[in-house]
Amino acid sequence: MDSLAGREIPTHEPTYDERPWGTWELLGMGPDYKVKRLVVRPGHRLSLQYHHYRSEHWVVVQGEALVQRDGETLYLKPDEGCYIPARVAHRVTNPGAEPLVIVEVQFGHCREDDIVRIEDDYGRATPAR
Repeated sequence: MDSLAGREIPTHEPTYDERPWGTWELLGMGPDYKVKRLVVRPGHRLSLQYHHYRSEHWVVVQGEALVQRDGETLYLKPDEGCYIPARVAHRVTNPGAEPLVIVEVQFGHCREDDIVRIEDDYGRATPAR
């Protein structure tokens, strides 16, 4: 086990990942939550997706975000955030010229196998269950 923010985490749990849109870093976790730092490159966006078993809270700490959430569009600046309930389609886009940094807090089933991709700019499929 490795230690992360004072918590023990399983060694099989990734703490950093590069994605086509940018990176994410695990900041902390518990039995029913994870805290991640997302960095979205300028002009990129995450897949339009939803989760069956987890909700997410996003707070912008740097840059600007365009968030699609259940058919509405939100424009968020630093120190602003939004809530994404389970089973709600969502995506975030970085329309700016600088990296977008978001702190994401997940609650519930916080594994990558709970991503259902509806649309993806990078040709990724929903992970097999």
